[in-house]
Amino acid sequence: MFDLPVIRARVPASTANLGPGFDTLGMALNLYAWIEMKQSDETRFYLHGDQLKGVPGDKSNLIYEVAQMVFEEAGVSVPELEVSMYSDIPLTRGLGSSASAIVGALAAANALIGSPLSEARLFDMATAIEKHPDNVGASLFGGIITAVWDGIHAQCIRLDPNDHLEVLVVIPEFELSTTKARGVLPAEIVLQDAVYNISRSSLLVGALATGNFDVIAEAMKDRVHQPYRAALIPGMAEILQEAPRHGALGAALSGAGPTLLALVDGRAQRKAELERYLKETMQRESVPIRMMWLKPEAQGVRVYTGGESQHSFLDIIKGESVL
Repeated sequence: MFDLPVIRARVPASTANLGPGFDTLGMALNLYAWIEMKQSDETRFYLHGDQLKGVPGDKSNLIYEVAQMVFEEAGVSVPELEVSMYSDIPLTRGLGSSASAIVGALAAANALIGSPLSEARLFDMATAIEKHPDNVGASLFGGIITAVWDGIHAQCIRLDPNDHLEVLVVIPEFELSTTKARGVLPAEIVLQDAVYNISRSSLLVGALATGNFDVIAEAMKDRVHQPYRAALIPGMAEILQEAPRHGALGAALSGAGPTLLALVDGRAQRKAELERYLKETMQRESVPIRMMWLKPEAQGVRVYTGGESQHSFLDIIKGESVL
């Protein structure tokens, strides 16, 4: 048995698409999952928190499976692991819960064996698992990313988020699988809609790069996926159209949903109005929700290497100074 360290990783949540950037735009958010990984004599899982209810605690766990991909890629055998995980990221809500698990597992497993794989290789592997680069790229690199994937290699450009940008998320109390959300999309789109989205996606990247908030409402409009998914989420169509009139810079479905998000200028004086509007709209639709104010997270996955700690895993994640 190798003498391997204890690895702890913190991974940010993410939102994808931001309206028109279907499968290409992503942004990391300051909501996190934590993973602790170490070699063991037999595989054990310790899953903490309400967000991980129902997640398998055996070798079918995604974290274990992804870690073994890293070991195989590096030509190393570490068949038994002890894994602890805690997450504040809601499952199947469009906030990158699976992407955070993939990125955290890749980064932790790579660090466990001395980091033989490059960051670029981890990005390729994460994208191949997730099938699109937006969420995993945001969780891996942090900030705002615009990314492409050719089926083999992923590439992205990362933008630092504007200091004044804030995100209000509306999380309905029901799950929506990515498979179902993708199942309602058309197999083909007309040229006019493709041009509509390309132009707005380009405008949105420019606005986020330069801090030109005035064009974001128009830049976040979409004809490729949101109109088809609106029927799955009561209140969505109205919110996307009306939220900018109540203090939002723009609004979008977060990833495949059902979470909705509004981008907000933190210097604005209409946050309470926006909260009230969103809450009342969803109440009219009889959809229970919770709302959270978040910030873009500039830093991607953080990995800490060390020996055994005198602090428990939960004590460590509650006070990151002892990581």
